[in-house]
Amino acid sequence: QEQLVDAGGGLVQAGGSLRLSCAASGRTFSSVGIYGWFRQAPEKEREFVAAISRSHTTDYSDSVKGRFTISRDSAKNTVYLQMNSLKPEDTAVYYCAAKRIGFFDRTPRGYDYWGQGTQVTVSS
Repeated sequence: QEQLVDAGGGLVQAGGSLRLSCAASGRTFSSVGIYGWFRQAPEKEREFVAAISRSHTTDYSDSVKGRFTISRDSAKNTVYLQMNSLKPEDTAVYYCAAKRIGFFDRTPRGYDYWGQGTQVTVSS
């Protein structure tokens, strides 16, 4: 059974750092084209954060560029999101996602698999 398991969320003060991880299990993920991270704050739509291709090309939203880094360990089928200089507005549930076809897509509907989400709370 294919699944994504998100981990690493927590409570941190503004200016701090967190590292999220997303472990993929199941044969399908050996050929995943794109891994992405999205986030959703209360009463807001799910929004794109970052994505990485099989060739390790990356894409970031303007709101996190320069602060967040996405990386991928293909041997472990794991993707990471290193979040530095966190701000209170980064508070949200963060979701890992995967899509089989390897072109970048910033819309949630473009992704085939989702993790369960991990809460990130940044206090001021």
